[in-house]
Amino acid sequence: MRILSGTPSALRCACCSCPLGPGCFPGSADAAHLQELERLVEHTMPVHAGHLLFRQGDRFQYLTAIRLGTVKTYAVDREGREQTLGFHMPGDFLGLSAIDEERYPCNAVALDTVSLCRLPFHEIAELATRMPMLQATLFRLMSRDIARATQLACNSMADERLAAFLIDMADRMAARGYAANRWQLTMSRMDIASYLRLAPETLSRLLRRFQAEGLVNVEGRDVEVRGRDRLQVLAAADPMRRSAAAGVQVRNQAA
Repeated sequence: MRILSGTPSALRCACCSCPLGPGCFPGSADAAHLQELERLVEHTMPVHAGHLLFRQGDRFQYLTAIRLGTVKTYAVDREGREQTLGFHMPGDFLGLSAIDEERYPCNAVALDTVSLCRLPFHEIAELATRMPMLQATLFRLMSRDIARATQLACNSMADERLAAFLIDMADRMAARGYAANRWQLTMSRMDIASYLRLAPETLSRLLRRFQAEGLVNVEGRDVEVRGRDRLQVLAAADPMRRSAAAGVQVRNQAA
């Protein structure tokens, strides 16, 4: 549903005033291509926590950019078990995993109040053939999702996965202009445990251990990272990466 005027000037203003700025699609493109891109954007009405944005198996038509709020993606197996696949924040895109089969392989649900921009995929893909910066942005978005999934898969130990999650959250918060060491979780511990492939009791035990070791402070949904360097060492599952991370920590302490 379009909630803004369809004129190029109105759409351009909406994109220019968006708090995501250049973190979304390229803003330095030539005026004609930028105007064409903005004309494709559909701004939807805000939705609230619990609202399903799309369902597993639905036909894929749009790439969806998150302007505000947090979205959880999850899949449900034949036995009805839910597996959390990811948490998506402002500047993230939904739908990239649906391009191949043109069906969403998962569900997406709002965790709080969420505002979205929708972009019809086939029109965006055609425009990307004439707009190299747009094509590069699409590749970057795909690469980012693959890298995050790869990192989670490479962390075989439970404490490594939790450390990697905390570092990733800190980096994502910082990239959006928020404090990197202190934030409030919008997702439940049950969802985090599912995402990290942990039992909820294991997650609670690890959080207590991290807190006792001075790595984090957790009060309800409020999280404060206190030992980032040590978390980075722990998150580096590969022995060579862990050695390199430990070396950086030693140099930082000596400086």
